[in-house]
Amino acid sequence: MLRPLTRRRFLQTSLGSAGLTFCDGSLTRGLFADEKPRARLPIAAVVTVYRRNSHADVIIGKILEGWTQEGGLGPDLKVASMFVDQQGDGDLSEPLAKKHGFTIAKTIDEALTLGTNSLAVAGVLSIGEHGTYPSVPGTDQVMYPRRRFFDEIVATFKRCQKVVPVFSDKHLAYAWADAKHMFDTARELRIPFMAGSSVPVMWRNPSATIPIGSEITEAIALGYGGLESYGFHSLEGLQCLMERRKGGESGVKSVQSVTGDGIWQAEKEGRWSKSLFDALVEFSPTPYKGKQPRPKELAKDAVFYLIDYRDGTKATVAMGTGFSHEFACAVSMRGHEKPFAVNFMPQDGVPFGHFEHLLRAVEQMIHSGQPSYPVERTLLTTGILDVALHSLAEKSQRLDTPQLAVTYQPADWSFAKGTPPPPRAAS
Repeated sequence: MLRPLTRRRFLQTSLGSAGLTFCDGSLTRGLFADEKPRARLPIAAVVTVYRRNSHADVIIGKILEGWTQEGGLGPDLKVASMFVDQQGDGDLSEPLAKKHGFTIAKTIDEALTLGTNSLAVAGVLSIGEHGTYPSVPGTDQVMYPRRRFFDEIVATFKRCQKVVPVFSDKHLAYAWADAKHMFDTARELRIPFMAGSSVPVMWRNPSATIPIGSEITEAIALGYGGLESYGFHSLEGLQCLMERRKGGESGVKSVQSVTGDGIWQAEKEGRWSKSLFDALVEFSPTPYKGKQPRPKELAKDAVFYLIDYRDGTKATVAMGTGFSHEFACAVSMRGHEKPFAVNFMPQDGVPFGHFEHLLRAVEQMIHSGQPSYPVERTLLTTGILDVALHSLAEKSQRLDTPQLAVTYQPADWSFAKGTPPPPRAAS
């Protein structure tokens, strides 16, 4: 039985005393140790919408107007063109194009070629988040056009007989078949390909991770917000730790979403550990950063995603518990009495600096031609999420997942150091 892992007790206990050598990111591969300027390579932005504080704005805006989006230094990239799928009220693409001198393209092909017969960019950022799109009946997955964007990018690559690195924001697609198609196509055509969210690279408390090769026995993550949109963030926070277990990633055997009494029945069956869950709740900040007292009971609409990995490891994503308004994860490891627990910390406001650290990884891929970390992580979390939402729609059926036999080795890419700066005052 684990003693409650309070924040004070955790931080008072040195990381080394647990017998672990934790990494604070300072020894991992990244751009923080060497900020020598490079040529600003042209990129094409392919986005669903470009409104204030949309994903397009907090990513592409840092290329246009610097890391703080107030001018000054930014990535060694420049926007050559932009395709916007939905323009309407609040659109910023047209005024930004006039200000910064890039082209608003009518098609994705035009965005990549500037109307010529050859590629005119060194990379493509595909951001299929936000906008008005239909949802899948039953599961409520938003049908963002991420595969359509990708397929049109690939069609241009084939026409021009050349490929450049591609980044696709968040999960690869709402449907597993689309995600696998994108992954397989990128591998077949040898397209340097990255995807995912900012959670694995944002600030952490403590500023640490677990060593590659750790003997993980179980992990539990806390999540909040939409079951798809923020469920993906929670899964990526979980997976960026789980992939570091001994042997690397083995893939997932089954997924089940449980609610209500089903949560407690699963606990009785040993599907998840209440002691590890309680330790993580004690460690995690109170809801809404202390503005509300911690609830005494699990929220009635909580959903637990139960994940069984092919190597026998088990993990849980506890969504909507009411106990925390941050992404957090606790990991039990063989031979260690105390679990490793971490909060993933975004910058809570403009300029949403955690997207800077995501963009730094993308910037490195465009300059090097090599992904900064494996796209297989996002392929797997995309698949887990798709199955979890279908399990929920199918009255909490436990679904076998032979399609999720996704194997890969992790990469030591740096996450943000220190603590998030305060948000900028609204202008």
